[in-house]
Amino acid sequence: MKIKDFKLEEFFAIHEFSAPYLLCTSDCETFSIEELLALESDSEKELKKLRLGYTESLGSPFLRKEISYLYENIDLEDVIVFSGAEEGIFIFMNCLLEKGDHIIIQFPAYQSLYEIANSIGCEACKWMMSDKNQSWELDINFLRDNIKSNTKAIIINNPHNPTGHLISKEQFNEIIEIASEKNIHIFSDEVYRFMEYDENKRHPAMCDLYDKGISLGVMSKTFGLAGLRVGWIATKDKNLFKQIASFKNYTTICNSAPSEFLSILALKNKEFIIKRNLNIIKNNLKLLDEFFEKYKHLFDWLRPKAGSIAFPKIKFEKNIEEFCIDLLDKKGVLLMPSTKFDFGDKHFRIGFGRKNMPDALKKLEEYIQEFIK
Repeated sequence: MKIKDFKLEEFFAIHEFSAPYLLCTSDCETFSIEELLALESDSEKELKKLRLGYTESLGSPFLRKEISYLYENIDLEDVIVFSGAEEGIFIFMNCLLEKGDHIIIQFPAYQSLYEIANSIGCEACKWMMSDKNQSWELDINFLRDNIKSNTKAIIINNPHNPTGHLISKEQFNEIIEIASEKNIHIFSDEVYRFMEYDENKRHPAMCDLYDKGISLGVMSKTFGLAGLRVGWIATKDKNLFKQIASFKNYTTICNSAPSEFLSILALKNKEFIIKRNLNIIKNNLKLLDEFFEKYKHLFDWLRPKAGSIAFPKIKFEKNIEEFCIDLLDKKGVLLMPSTKFDFGDKHFRIGFGRKNMPDALKKLEEYIQEFIK
């Protein structure tokens, strides 16, 4: 089966590097190589000595060890490193799923989390989120009622892109109980983990709690290091791990040595990086709260609980894609319309993990004052 066009990524391909003001990006503020190297005194010297040959296919043992420290019950033998999170999603789906299988996917979602399954010939049941009751909370009964005999996996994204929602601890545990009863895998996209505004609401990683749990991580979002192209999967499922490791020999085989070196350096200094990015997010959120309060007659603002994105809704009579394109044309501000998530025509993703967010927000306000009555 032919895979469908990736709407969000193709939209970015057209506009991301030409738009003056990016107000929809999902990642946090990045670092230069110079800034990263300054985190440890001998790192520049060590980088210059780095050999640029092949690396280990599972990932550097030093990197896998640093990644394992993000979890409670995971060792380096439970971690495999990829070229970004996308490769991890692609390989996981192709190893676990077969034509005719059924999955349940929290929705809206990053398109590869369901479209790869569709391309294999699976049925992807969308577990829809709704903001009708001023909450993006999931209906746990929908999950119970829609599990079939051929359900192979439940796919969740927590913290969630694009809403910024955080599943309640009660629901999180219920999802695990339901999956365990039916012997179903849970694939948990956790690329925004550690970006919870209230640390007490952070869940344990899925791979720490469930023997058929798979946790997806990446350097791109929380750490703001998308250019390193380093992601990973952590799981205690040894049979699945073996299949994934074997499949990787048909994709990237191994990772970039400089990227692994810089990822190790960043993870060794994760507390500093996470704190810096959370401070940026929280300062920007204050501005967004003020903006959406001022224009509450034009927008519905459901404040996120984690991450660097949210999913507001327009109240005025306009198609969201028309609104976003007109805003881009007139003010150079890029928002992500909900049409790129296959989620109606009234929401948009707004990103606030970068230092220049206030400048983009000012341009959005100019547009609102000039063109939206």
